[in-house]
Amino acid sequence: MGRLIAITGGIGSGKSIVSRIVRAMGYPVYDCDERARALMDCSDDIKDAIAEHIDPSCITECRTIDRAALASAVFSSAEKLATLNGIVHGAVKEHLSAWSIHPERETATCFVETAILYQSGIDMMVNEVWQVDAPRDLRIERVMKRNGMSHSQVTSRIDSQDSYIPATLHPCTHLIINDGDTAVLPQVESLLDKAIRADEKI
Repeated sequence: MGRLIAITGGIGSGKSIVSRIVRAMGYPVYDCDERARALMDCSDDIKDAIAEHIDPSCITECRTIDRAALASAVFSSAEKLATLNGIVHGAVKEHLSAWSIHPERETATCFVETAILYQSGIDMMVNEVWQVDAPRDLRIERVMKRNGMSHSQVTSRIDSQDSYIPATLHPCTHLIINDGDTAVLPQVESLLDKAIRADEKI
């Protein structure tokens, strides 16, 4: 079994850029956001849990998720939001665990991209963490331009994400700077070289 490396960082940090780089190099990347949406759409267990523990009106008669109703339910209740996160994170972690040890995988090293590494508990599953970061003002500017959000909306999202970062980070955490001036590719290549050498020692 090879190494599972987390690519993480707050909104606007540029973690998706790092993910695209390692994909281009031939390494598989598990996208937690994408997988969470897919699991929610196809899992009857998740739908049943949402109906039971959050609100039955969130599941339509056709057994699809009414995302507007779900958003309304969870964002008006911190308890329900925590419940939803627990339901979805558990399913994602189970799927990630099976994905990361697939016997037909061509590379020993694989990656998982997640914005909520510690909140989800995925930090306990990975060998190392690549923390992508950029100056706060630049992150705000990027997200405002990309998502059409207001300055206050972006800062609120950043503050919310930052509140989940623990005092003690994963013991094998590496910082990648994406400030627009520092080249990202050489940083990725250097960290990847270290990861490959670590794999060879396993």
